[in-house]
Amino acid sequence: MTRVAVLGAKGRMGSESVRALNAADGIEVVAEVDVDDSLDLLAEADAEVALDFTQPEAALNNVTWCAEHGIHVVVGTSGFDDAKIDRVRALLGDAPSTGVLIVPNFSIGAVLMMRFAATAAPFFESIEVIELHHPAKIDAPSGTATRTAEMIAAARADAGSAPLPDATTTDPDGARGAKVAGIPVHSVRARGFTASQEVLFGGAGETFSIRHDSIDRASFMPGVVAAVRAVPGLPGVTVGLDAVLGL
Repeated sequence: MTRVAVLGAKGRMGSESVRALNAADGIEVVAEVDVDDSLDLLAEADAEVALDFTQPEAALNNVTWCAEHGIHVVVGTSGFDDAKIDRVRALLGDAPSTGVLIVPNFSIGAVLMMRFAATAAPFFESIEVIELHHPAKIDAPSGTATRTAEMIAAARADAGSAPLPDATTTDPDGARGAKVAGIPVHSVRARGFTASQEVLFGGAGETFSIRHDSIDRASFMPGVVAAVRAVPGLPGVTVGLDAVLGL
């Protein structure tokens, strides 16, 4: 049995994950940790893997504590940016056997959407990303949108693609969205959405779009279970589920 501690266990993703992990073969949730609980509960429960759904600063502290105690970590916390990832990489220089898997999106469909977008990126002149989430989400753009834009930009750089065409010179209110790795990203926050993303491609005389919708948080649970199972075999820092899925 893989012994798992869930951090942020009373939150939306944390509570759903507890149920999914307990229902999965070969996995046991041995600690449910939330705000004001001590991380010593992980050591007392002899946890092998921690699943973190907290807040970005808390998550960084949690990863540090887990690395110091030899506990593998899956980070699902939104807003865990490149600066924090770099700090984790530096930290694991002293604990290379510990695995930290940072997952922008646990949906298998979303992972495939990102991969397909990167594959299509060099073939189109224009690309924009639109992400749509519930209004309780605290960060924008989403981690998925950021990762998608970075993958698109990397694919275009490898292919020697030209810069995206855009004649805009005046945009005082940011109508053209944020630029992530040079790719325009637009964030929508509206009641009724869980997590959706569309990537729009344009070329001479044609448009192409790739869209993924998570309608319920249950869509994330197969990825959560797969990540928890995989992280002990992924020493160091891994970003995204691609390696877990063999992509």
